[in-house]
Amino acid sequence: MPPATSAEIEPPPVADGDVQLLREARRAEREKLRTSRFDVVTSFFMALIWFIGTFVVLMFIIWLLSGDPRPMVLKPQIEEASGRGENAEGFERDFEPPGEEEVEELLEPTLEDTIEAVTDSVSSVAATLTSNDTQATATNVGTGMGDSRPPGPPGEGPYVVPRGERWQLNFTAKDIKSYAKQLDFFGIELAVMGGGTQGVDYAFNLAGKPKSRRLVDTSTEKRLYFMWTRPSPLQRFDQQLLMQAGVSLDGGRTQLRFIPPELEDLLYTIEMTHAFSKGRETVQEIAKTVFECKPGGDGFTFEVIDQRYRSPKP
Repeated sequence: MPPATSAEIEPPPVADGDVQLLREARRAEREKLRTSRFDVVTSFFMALIWFIGTFVVLMFIIWLLSGDPRPMVLKPQIEEASGRGENAEGFERDFEPPGEEEVEELLEPTLEDTIEAVTDSVSSVAATLTSNDTQATATNVGTGMGDSRPPGPPGEGPYVVPRGERWQLNFTAKDIKSYAKQLDFFGIELAVMGGGTQGVDYAFNLAGKPKSRRLVDTSTEKRLYFMWTRPSPLQRFDQQLLMQAGVSLDGGRTQLRFIPPELEDLLYTIEMTHAFSKGRETVQEIAKTVFECKPGGDGFTFEVIDQRYRSPKP
């Protein structure tokens, strides 16, 4: 019998029921391979976790390599403020012409005046006041415009508000112990003067056992100091610390707080850094800076909580 050709080979017939089952099986397989909503959400959160983790690791490496942040350090500046000293307040800086009585003392006496003065002194005869032919005003009060510089020690520097008037230091403390720790951390000394007692009495080592010392020659004291301008609970803390150090407050003595030069330089740096961040360029533009002591670092630090400005005078 001859072999069958390809044209003669036919697949076995498939029933309609089997075709339907095959289609259902294929549809079920496709459903298994299709991405579900659960897979989408899970993939999103996994990618987000990987991204955040990588970002945190990079930031940690940057922080580890950069070290501790260092504040901007400014060169300490010696401010020579403009002050008129004991000169009279005024509008100009002109020379005040003397009055007539002052001209009498300034003029060179003539020979006749000298002989007359000698004669009067010998004969004890009162001499009359001879008027001089001058342009002086016949009054004891001059006609000058005074001194236009602001009050303060004599100086020819720029028009800068002195640090003692420009700065305000605020402290926050629940009790006298925490207040004393803040003062000791910055090396601030309490002091009193006046009240009929010569010199200045200081109190230091306030957080431990307060000690005292006296300075008789106050001309050697060059540190910046602050006074109380209005009543405060911290002022009573100052009084208690001074009394614990054995310093007498009798006679209405004035309370002071002396700050060391290192703290003065630090406050200046903090002040100018804040001013630069506000678009100010010179200290002449600053009218008032309010500092507040806050916990920070290894102890405490000062921050600027308020700063007011003015237009610098030419």
